[in-house]
Amino acid sequence: MSRIGKAPITVPGGVDVTIDGTTVSVKGKAGQQTRTLPATMKIELNDGLITVARPNDQPAQRALHGLTRSLLNNMVIGCAEGFTKRLELIGTGYRVQQKGKGLEINAGYSHIVPVTPIGDNNLVADGTTFINITGPSKEDVGEQAAQIRKVRKPNPYTGKGIKYSDEVIRRKAGKTAGAGK
Repeated sequence: MSRIGKAPITVPGGVDVTIDGTTVSVKGKAGQQTRTLPATMKIELNDGLITVARPNDQPAQRALHGLTRSLLNNMVIGCAEGFTKRLELIGTGYRVQQKGKGLEINAGYSHIVPVTPIGDNNLVADGTTFINITGPSKEDVGEQAAQIRKVRKPNPYTGKGIKYSDEVIRRKAGKTAGAGK
């Protein structure tokens, strides 16, 4: 049995869950989400607990069982509390500016890189070197953070670039003078 798929999801107070066949809608203080899940999974809401059941033990159904439960759990957590990612700009002259709902990033290029929010994401420039991304969808927050990081990936030799605030950049040794003589 799938240990993840078997675990029930507790719906916290202030979160409203509506199940219509395979379409699940979740609404909370951090936002709302609607998702159509695999038709073979049986999703039930009883006394503030969401359970997911699979029809048989075929490998494909077992995989969908855990996936469906994880997607539902992320929807409930996202609508109740929201998800957050924090990015850091490291390098001389690297900075970020708030521009309406979006951002403008100066990352050492000859031009400024504009960033617009994905979905319900909220982009906030924290000072000139930090970016906070918040939103109800874990997928959208992660995708937004990955796209911003891709503007200028961290360099393993100098450490300059855009990195997650909890990311550790493994530094490489550069060339040494007189090597190979």
